[in-house]
Amino acid sequence: MNDREVLKERYELVMNRVRMIFQEKFSDNTLKAYFDFCAEFLLMIDDTAAFLAEDGLRKADLEELERRNHALYADILPEHYEESYGNPAAAVRKLGADRGCLLSALYAELRSLIGFVYEGRTEELVIRMELFVEVYAAFACAEECGDALPSGNDIRDIFYWFACDYAEMAARRRTREQLCPEACFALPLIMESDLRDIRYLYGYGEYVGENERETAAFLAGLPEETIAAMADTYTEGYRIGFEITGRDLSKKKAVALYYRLGFERMMRRAVENFAGMGLEPVAFRSAYSVLDFRGASRGRSGFCGGIPNMQYDYDHKDDRAVFFDRNYVNRRLEAGRAAYEENRKAAAEYAGPAVVETFGEKDFHPITKKEAFQLSGEQNRLWVEYRAKAGQLQREYIPEEETSFTIIAFPVPEIGPVFKELFHEIIRINTLDYMLYRNVQQTLIDALDTADYCEVRGMNGNRTDLKINLYKLSDPARETIFENCVADVNIPVGEVFTSPVLKGTNGVLHVSRVYLRGLEYRNLAITFEDGMIRDYSCDNFSSEEENRRFIQENILARHDTLPMGEFAIGTNTAAYVAARRLGVEGKLPILIAEKMGPHFAVGDTCYSHAEEVRVYNPDGKEIVAKANEVSALRDSRPMEAYYNCHMDITIPYDELGELTAVRKDGTRIPLIREGRFVLPGCEELNNAFKS
Repeated sequence: MNDREVLKERYELVMNRVRMIFQEKFSDNTLKAYFDFCAEFLLMIDDTAAFLAEDGLRKADLEELERRNHALYADILPEHYEESYGNPAAAVRKLGADRGCLLSALYAELRSLIGFVYEGRTEELVIRMELFVEVYAAFACAEECGDALPSGNDIRDIFYWFACDYAEMAARRRTREQLCPEACFALPLIMESDLRDIRYLYGYGEYVGENERETAAFLAGLPEETIAAMADTYTEGYRIGFEITGRDLSKKKAVALYYRLGFERMMRRAVENFAGMGLEPVAFRSAYSVLDFRGASRGRSGFCGGIPNMQYDYDHKDDRAVFFDRNYVNRRLEAGRAAYEENRKAAAEYAGPAVVETFGEKDFHPITKKEAFQLSGEQNRLWVEYRAKAGQLQREYIPEEETSFTIIAFPVPEIGPVFKELFHEIIRINTLDYMLYRNVQQTLIDALDTADYCEVRGMNGNRTDLKINLYKLSDPARETIFENCVADVNIPVGEVFTSPVLKGTNGVLHVSRVYLRGLEYRNLAITFEDGMIRDYSCDNFSSEEENRRFIQENILARHDTLPMGEFAIGTNTAAYVAARRLGVEGKLPILIAEKMGPHFAVGDTCYSHAEEVRVYNPDGKEIVAKANEVSALRDSRPMEAYYNCHMDITIPYDELGELTAVRKDGTRIPLIREGRFVLPGCEELNNAFKS
């Protein structure tokens, strides 16, 4: 019997066992209801598998596809979530504190089967169905024998060994689909679908909501030249990223596409453009299961549909706490190395990600639930260590100095009635005059290169009061501190940035409201002492403890502190004015918002792991401020040199009272005053405000 036949037999056996659950009696009606519900969901997965095998995607009408898609996600939609087993609070209320959270995590793991069934990954289906049946059998056996029912620890043990046993499978699958074009599930959907018929959206198995349907319909109606402008800006930025850093694109074979469902028409043109560069796409699903650290990062990764319920994702972001210990970390790292060895050639030919971000979704205010899993202090430290070692392993096979990237962003219809106008504004902003900004930004850099430090102060309620110490040039004729960043890898145009000197960088960074990777922060304040975060606060929650945990998990990436890795001045006043006029400034992603005022990144520098690569501005000067006192440890103590995170925080122009460069002799050079550029030669940047 070959592997395929064995899998088929295992699948049939486990599904037969699932069907028997409905006929079996349980004295505990609450547990009976839970297991029946999960079994019902698995029957829906089985029905979906049969539907797909019978070419249902092609034969079904739109109404049936919508019905099936909704049925798969209905249970966790906001209107049903209060009673869902996917809600840890509801599961604990129904099933008890000892077992409820674990059984909620088990149900969340079963929900990963939706993606696997659409991709035809039978083994992934089987192992999770067998996990469920193993947990059920433990209860059924105890019930039959009159023994005590399994405790939370018993369920945890089953989950733990499941994670350990299949760590290698998860690492191999994830590595292959991230590197190998032949594993690209999404490519036929992009290249072969009739994109005028939105039925194609239902071929992914992702949640399809109004954003996805309306975006696809909107792009289907755009002129070909508009689609070309969108895609060409995106792919050309990617190509230029290799060119300006002197990296050899001809050695590369694969580019990773990160995008939201509905953008396939743009992605089709992009795939054709990348083919002209000798690149084939890889596009993987953004999240599968707890073995993929579901919820650990829902940001720039793979393709994704709508998020049916952000609170559900938030509630399960730490489910890995069930099994995350030192033994598992070692197992996962070993499995990761084996997976990279197996795909060594593909890793060497991987060029990097090309990201299409979206923005404009309704505000999300997360609720921290005591019933949801949270990593312990030791697990937090272990997670930081794991990320550092996993990043080090990846760079061993995919050196960062040999890859590049590009990022571009567009709104989704949920942003409201301004969607269409804003979409065209974003296209305009993404294609602003490259040379105008390059020349004005060079004027800023020429002034900044003479400075010892910069001072930044807020206004209109903004409490920012910062001194940023700058790198000291030894050869000003040939060297520069700031990079002149125009529209290449980081679209749109509009910033100059540097890696500040940490010692002597002090003060408070404050913003009244900012969105960072989909999460809103209110009255965010971060205090720096010699460039390191000393304190932080926000007003999201009623308790200081919750606010600090929220920042520590999501901005500090679970570290105790981070350095100020970047100081930048955004120059894209056109984007700022358009956002204010349309009332969407609070919705913009950091990719655009960072160009709309000075911004500061906490974490690694922009040159992380590529400090030795020589980089030059258009005027021919070499950028030399690429490291700081932390990344300087990269040779002697590499595990202490990087934090493997980088989060930008922008002070908008209307909250910026003063940005001044100060020379060694005390001479002050005002750059921005009360939200307007005042340095001679930068007047053109204020024209957008006048219009």
